[in-house]
Amino acid sequence: MGEPRLLTHEEIAEHLAVLPGWEQVDDAITRTYPIRYHAAVAAIVTIADLARRSLHHADLDLRIDHLRVGITTHDAGNRLTAADFDLARRVDEIVAAHQALPLD
Repeated sequence: MGEPRLLTHEEIAEHLAVLPGWEQVDDAITRTYPIRYHAAVAAIVTIADLARRSLHHADLDLRIDHLRVGITTHDAGNRLTAADFDLARRVDEIVAAHQALPLD
């Protein structure tokens, strides 16, 4: 399986343009979701399962009222690859689904 291909600055900008809420911070992309604590815990479990199956992991920071997600390709020297943006899109879907759940 070869080394992951690093994205150019232009490719990163193109990917970010279609992922609202995500921003580049150094050699990672990040997004902070306003989400209630227990909904975020459920989302994290789903994100962790996805990460296990895809062999691509996000850095997750859970707080009482938000979840911060950071993504970079560890196997590419902590630089950005297409896999990071695919994972970001899937994390958006997971968090949206968990925010839609009744929180009572």
